[in-house]
Amino acid sequence: MNAVSTNEATGLPVSPPVSVSPGPLRIRQLNDALRTSLGGGRWMLTAGFRALPPRQQVALLQAVRAFDAFDAGNDPWGEHDFGAVEAGGVRVFWKIDCHDPELRSLSADPADPARTVRVLTVMLAEEY
Repeated sequence: MNAVSTNEATGLPVSPPVSVSPGPLRIRQLNDALRTSLGGGRWMLTAGFRALPPRQQVALLQAVRAFDAFDAGNDPWGEHDFGAVEAGGVRVFWKIDCHDPELRSLSADPADPARTVRVLTVMLAEEY
């Protein structure tokens, strides 16, 4: 009987990790740059997140920027594009999506910043 791995944040089953090729490595670097430095893309904060008190928002955004607990359960592709953090009893998820420059569809090459606009969305866990 095989045990199924699940994502601790969502409880959903995850695929086994795959080896990291140069594409995912570059994607991970670009995603980390957006998340940690606030540059290299756009941030979107959901209505539920924006309804939190300002100090709570700041604490949660600092936790998103500092997040480094990536593992096979929450980062099966090695791209650092999803995480969950908690501060002051509030749990949020964050995710990074890679779009084409016009934001009409997904990027054809997320490893190429000239062809990609990264959008980091921060949402309350219950908004997921």
